[in-house]
Amino acid sequence: MSDHRLFRTVLVANRGEIAVRVIRTCRELSIPAAVVYSTEDRDALATQMADQAVHIGPAPTRKSYLNIAAIMEAAAQCGADAIHPGYGFLSEDADFATICQDNGVTFIGPPPQLMKTLGDKAAARSLLASTGLPVLPGGSGADATLRDAEETAKQTGYPLIIKAAAGGGGRGMTVVRSPGELAPAFRSIVATAQQLFGDGSVYLERYLDRAKHIEVQVLCDQHGQAVSLGERDCSVQRHKQKLIEETPAATLPRSAARVLGEQAARGAEQIGLHGASTFEFLVDDAGRHYFMEVNCRIQVEHPVTEMVSGLDIVAEQIRIAAGHRLSVRQNQVALNGHAIECRINAEDPGHGFRPTPGRLTALRLPAGPFTRVDSYVSAGDSVSPSYDSLIAKVITWGSDRETARARMARALREVRVEGAGMRDTSEFLRGIIDHPDFRAGEHTTTMIDSLADGRPRP
Repeated sequence: MSDHRLFRTVLVANRGEIAVRVIRTCRELSIPAAVVYSTEDRDALATQMADQAVHIGPAPTRKSYLNIAAIMEAAAQCGADAIHPGYGFLSEDADFATICQDNGVTFIGPPPQLMKTLGDKAAARSLLASTGLPVLPGGSGADATLRDAEETAKQTGYPLIIKAAAGGGGRGMTVVRSPGELAPAFRSIVATAQQLFGDGSVYLERYLDRAKHIEVQVLCDQHGQAVSLGERDCSVQRHKQKLIEETPAATLPRSAARVLGEQAARGAEQIGLHGASTFEFLVDDAGRHYFMEVNCRIQVEHPVTEMVSGLDIVAEQIRIAAGHRLSVRQNQVALNGHAIECRINAEDPGHGFRPTPGRLTALRLPAGPFTRVDSYVSAGDSVSPSYDSLIAKVITWGSDRETARARMARALREVRVEGAGMRDTSEFLRGIIDHPDFRAGEHTTTMIDSLADGRPRP
């Protein structure tokens, strides 16, 4: 699997399980891997695994994993000629990508200017609509006022959703169900967007109460060739953030899935994307689909696609960034079986998924046939309050959905997380996996919100 025409050294500008994941692929490609780390991550698994590890600051992200100057200095120190940003942090920061480019370091992602456009969800919506992707009724603009929002709402109708144009990860959005709620919600999201993202621009879209959140994994090289690796159903969410993902989507007709894949790949080609990207859609009860946004980075849920496609998406990212053509054409993509991923977080589902960080006095993660676990912690390690609450991702594969689902139910029963005051999502997820709506593939983005006491009831 090695290829000496790739990079001298890849610096992983991230932490946790995704840093470990990227280092593993670099090792398989015979590329030396370096990693940056904060003071709190001094003894982390990624730090131990990397060929080089460079300290970049204290725990707060602004002083470490978002500290561009420190990361660029680390790249120079370890002789890195490429940087893999993982997900989150600086992975979709166009300024960071530009600085990498200006310093002769390859940013493993799309061109900076395109990243900037796609990072503005309103601009991305307009750009992809111009390629023929259907979008929900709505409107937006960098200088949109409350009066503009009221005019858009009249045309769009209720319910609608207000989203921060620069938002992501489920943050900076709220649903408005009546005209009386619009003004306070608009002002709140503008203020929140400014505080979280430094950009108060927002846009409005018609809100679908019962919808499937379907995303398409796309790879596109620098030679204008794109392929779709199928779709993922990411409808099981809490606070607009995903908990369970699967591929293929259980109730989406294969003909509709092909259309989504073709539209996403064509859109990627037309706008000049390269690398790994995810096109996100909502699918309503009538089967109509609407484009939402593009994430031009590796996704947390990429393992389910790897399990059914047999492709290493991180390896493809690296090869594409080095100027290589895609390793497969669309007619060579073979998707086999079904895969499901569950995110094991240090959170308390009974109290609004409140994070419960702490030291892990005991940790048992599942294993067994067709079971993959991506993690970065073991007993004795800590889940830091400074970062995401993710402990591990559990992925199971089966020749059909029910086999994959049953394997996941078994795998989740093996999870054991212990620590003072710590809770985790494994038991909650078991309830979802066994819930009649999930078994039937009828779950939607409102499934968890509709459970009155926060616990699924079979």
